[in-house]
Amino acid sequence: MRIHRIGAAIAAAAFALTAAACGGSSDEGQGGDQPYLAIVSKGFQHQFWQAVKQGAEQEAAEQGIRISFEGPASESEVEAQVTMLQNALGRQPDVLGFAALDSRAAAPLLQQARAQNIPVIAFDSGVDSDIPLTTAATNNKAAAAEAAKHMAEAIGGTGKVALVVHDQTSKSGADRRDGFIEWMQANAPGIEVLEPQYGGGDQAKSADITKAIIAANPDLKGIYGANEGSAIGVIRGVQESGAQGLAIVGFDSGSGQIEAIRNGQMLGAVTQDPIGMGRALVDAAVKAINGEPLPPVIDTGFYWYDQSNIDSDQIRPLLYE
Repeated sequence: MRIHRIGAAIAAAAFALTAAACGGSSDEGQGGDQPYLAIVSKGFQHQFWQAVKQGAEQEAAEQGIRISFEGPASESEVEAQVTMLQNALGRQPDVLGFAALDSRAAAPLLQQARAQNIPVIAFDSGVDSDIPLTTAATNNKAAAAEAAKHMAEAIGGTGKVALVVHDQTSKSGADRRDGFIEWMQANAPGIEVLEPQYGGGDQAKSADITKAIIAANPDLKGIYGANEGSAIGVIRGVQESGAQGLAIVGFDSGSGQIEAIRNGQMLGAVTQDPIGMGRALVDAAVKAINGEPLPPVIDTGFYWYDQSNIDSDQIRPLLYE
């Protein structure tokens, strides 16, 4: 990543001005006798990340450790996340929690963490590296396959469907794309899956992408949004296009998707367990500090929800509003 010195200074100043909006915990790891976990997330504004933060804070209070939680304003800001990761390492945490927007961009800093003997716990989105001791995450491929199955049932196993995905640089983005496509290819030969489009998890951009897809494909039968921002953008784009009868399936929760499912705009979605993910991250960090063994992956679970079960005792606690 090449940045002229003046540009870097401007970027650093801008970052400092927005840090309060994107940083999370009041404890930034300075002072105190408790172990310190620095968490760098993929984002901060979506309700999903707020729920992960909530779970992490709950577990940290119970385990007696200090945490900080930060993430960029949007999930397209790779450079901002790399800066946050660098700053987190500069605070010399006892352990680092990291959800990568771009595995390649983060690789040198993960090597730095190893050199500093700082254990790394990945969460939500793993990295193509053996540096993280474990990854606390949803099985995103299996969850996307579940979304594909419900989409196929809704459109009768035939027709054309589209994907609006948040990114192709994170493992979660790739898995939520590939899991959907691979299930369709293996189980629904009558369904044509259009080339995935990427909206960075931004609602407005995803809405524009959706409108363009609909305009180019008047015979479209369904659209899948692969994260909270993508799904809300798809709903908005369908509304603004005036298209009728499209099956919309999503990923994640949030008030917008919950409302859309209740009023019938969206067929359903896959919800994760973000509070459980935050708890699992902190629990794994404590085990790492104590030198306890960890499994390669901690599966934090997923569930399909729609009008039939949205208010059930099983699903309701997993919907992050």
